[in-house]
Amino acid sequence: MPKKVVIAVPKSLDEAAEFLRQIGEEQRAIDKVQSHLNTKVDELKTKAMADVNPHQKKISELVEGLFAFAEAHRDELTDGDRRKTVELPTGTFGWRITPPAVLLRNVKSILERLKSLGLKRFIRTKEEIDKKAILRELDVAITVKGVSISQHEEFVVKPAELKVEIVTQAKKA
Repeated sequence: MPKKVVIAVPKSLDEAAEFLRQIGEEQRAIDKVQSHLNTKVDELKTKAMADVNPHQKKISELVEGLFAFAEAHRDELTDGDRRKTVELPTGTFGWRITPPAVLLRNVKSILERLKSLGLKRFIRTKEEIDKKAILRELDVAITVKGVSISQHEEFVVKPAELKVEIVTQAKKA
């Protein structure tokens, strides 16, 4: 049978202040450990990038050389453009056409032009529920089936000199 944890409860405001001091101390210890971890992770990332860079440079050079070869011999490699991929025992290379992509500059003016040209079929209207409006008229909104409002009370602890707040859902103990 699991042991029941006994939780200390302050008996006065002075003891509550001591609880807050200890919470701050524990949080600072956590922050120190996390800061040390972040420093180590940054050091490892920096070293890994330094280790990876020469490999990436070599790959770029090899790809550039392979491309130059392939372009110079494209007709024979693709059998007169009848195939796009060259298969070798060590891998494949080839050419591929990307799917069409739409690029837009100055969306506002494009929208105006589409409207003026009667091309509204190229304009999408997104219909969605306005949650802010629902919150402004709760009494009406909650009469709609499927709409409910969630709200709960939180207990907030913020030790002095720390940016962190410790928040728990307020439940009766």
